[in-house]
Amino acid sequence: MNPLVEPAPRGPLLGVNIDHVATLRNARGGSYPDPVEAALHALRGGADIITFHLREDRRHIRDEDVARLREQVHAPLNFESALTGEMLDLIEQARPRMACLVPERRQELTTEGGLDVLGQLPRVREACARLAAIDCRVSLFIEADAAQIDAAVQSGAPCIELHTGAYANAVEAGDEGSAQRQFARIREAIARARAAGLQTNAGHGLTLRSTPVLAAMPEVRELHIGHALVAHALFVGMERAVRDFKACIESAAARPAG
Repeated sequence: MNPLVEPAPRGPLLGVNIDHVATLRNARGGSYPDPVEAALHALRGGADIITFHLREDRRHIRDEDVARLREQVHAPLNFESALTGEMLDLIEQARPRMACLVPERRQELTTEGGLDVLGQLPRVREACARLAAIDCRVSLFIEADAAQIDAAVQSGAPCIELHTGAYANAVEAGDEGSAQRQFARIREAIARARAAGLQTNAGHGLTLRSTPVLAAMPEVRELHIGHALVAHALFVGMERAVRDFKACIESAAARPAG
């Protein structure tokens, strides 16, 4: 059984995004805190995947970080990037196990919204073919939208990652009605994607409060979590923070359905 295709026995796999460790480093300059060291600590805490986003402006992860991750991290790497020729070239050079194509704007604080697969289907299809040729599993970071899911199927991508930001924000704000509506959208999107044969992952904005409902869904194969986990690690350490999120995922997955 391929652990990157089938769900873990105790819930989705956990991808730990180390971008914000690099953000903290870059705020002051210098070499610490080191995102590669953070990745190694995350793996000791039980992370299944190390996720990173090499942005066009290099605001957090840098090219040299990617090279060191390849050399030192003996676990699946998930390379998030914009849909550009430069980034596709870099992914081909790095040859990560996985890549996730995301939208990117220079002005944004973090990724806002999902990739418009429908509006640029030929480009997405070409990118998926290029990365499949190097045995890199492609995921498309999209909204929980039927048209985008159908376009993802047409692109040839084997996997999608659903944008969970609106749901997670509603949970943190205590807006139960909005959280229920956003979760219903996600649940419908997961059902549509799974019926079409797509692996379904989820991520963005997830915290210890908003993770359990998604972790309890057997159709969700991976959860990619960064900011909240790194923020938690400031108080308890990276290994403990990962263990806390893993325990949250496994506890939710172990609950009886319904």
